[in-house]
Amino acid sequence: MFNVVHKITPLRKLVVGAALISLALPLTAANASDDSWPQGPVSFVMHTQAGGSADVFIRTLAESLEPQIGQPIVVINTPGGAGATQMSRLKSAEPDGLTLGINTLSHFTGMLTNLKGVFELDDFSWIASTQEDVHIVFANQTSEIDSIDALIDKAKEGGGKVSVGGFGPRGSTQNIAISMLENAADVEFEWIAYNGTPDIVAAVMGGHVDVGVSNLSALKTFFDAERIQGLGVIADERLASLPDVPTFSEQGVDVDTSWVQVRGVFGPAGIPVETQQQIADAFHEAMKSEHYQTYARNAGITDSWMGPEAYTEFASRISEVAQAELNE
Repeated sequence: MFNVVHKITPLRKLVVGAALISLALPLTAANASDDSWPQGPVSFVMHTQAGGSADVFIRTLAESLEPQIGQPIVVINTPGGAGATQMSRLKSAEPDGLTLGINTLSHFTGMLTNLKGVFELDDFSWIASTQEDVHIVFANQTSEIDSIDALIDKAKEGGGKVSVGGFGPRGSTQNIAISMLENAADVEFEWIAYNGTPDIVAAVMGGHVDVGVSNLSALKTFFDAERIQGLGVIADERLASLPDVPTFSEQGVDVDTSWVQVRGVFGPAGIPVETQQQIADAFHEAMKSEHYQTYARNAGITDSWMGPEAYTEFASRISEVAQAELNE
């Protein structure tokens, strides 16, 4: 069991600190180079199925990003191996900026656990951060487990028989979020790994797991359709788009709310720094569009603005933080 409650705070410090560094850097792509983004269809290789949080992000942003860069964006879903399939394709791609992917914190924890020795940070270019997304524990709309308290009580009665579905193996971002709950409530759950939010929701709806954990950006349509109910959100305050779902702390469960999902853009190692900056600038400009901002605010997402230098530093430092947590 991971003891993660007391050391998660450095993540928020890393995100904020790196973002401040990024804001202080000059925008070299737009101001110091006349080169545009390399020409040709831009393929985004995804680690989840269609409908996952990262997939929803890139498909939504593409509506603003495509006209801005003047070329098509192709989304290629390659779930499998908790990110290994996607990372293999990116690692072997040409470093021309035309084959990219969206990464999450689970990419960093994966390289320390199930993918250790298979991939390393230096195998990739860490280009830009884009989002922070809080974790939500949810259940079937008709489930008798209708709160975090009810979930804890059932776990204590069942002696570890309560199952939780989430993305990735033990050590993934969502699994660590659940480990925080386990440690705070002194209970144990059975962790069931899936390849994306649609599979997690299907498992919850079909009664294959008791509850699920994911992010609002991928769950919003299921909440709107009243197919699932929120048990609790790991955040300082309730989400504006889910005002009826209480935070963990409101239910007497003390966890560190700085453990959030972070999404970014990465690609194969060797992409020229100038090209990386062009990609980061294009992403961050597209994120300012009204269409994207409406989606982001409805999904309870916080924007993140790190460029190549700051995000590469973040990748290194968060890996150190994750390693320390996994060693507990």
